[in-house]
Amino acid sequence: MNPKRKIVLAYSGGLDTSIILKWLQENYNTEVITYTADIGQKINRKKILKNAKALGVKKVIIEDLKDLFVKDYVFPMLRGHAIYEGVY
Repeated sequence: MNPKRKIVLAYSGGLDTSIILKWLQENYNTEVITYTADIGQKINRKKILKNAKALGVKKVIIEDLKDLFVKDYVFPMLRGHAIYEGVY
């Protein structure tokens, strides 16, 4: 018997990713691991954990990537004079 496949899903805890999570479980008979990257946006960690656990997820990863995001993305954009939504 083959072991159950694992899929890592970029997960917000919202309706769309919760629906796709359940769909993956039911249609592909997989173990879904959720991954949420915290890059400074407003996230509700408790809601993400609660929703994922309610859907049967055994492993929920929420990683704080704020420093890495600033160092590897924001600062290089500023040095390159990037324009976002028409402003600098």
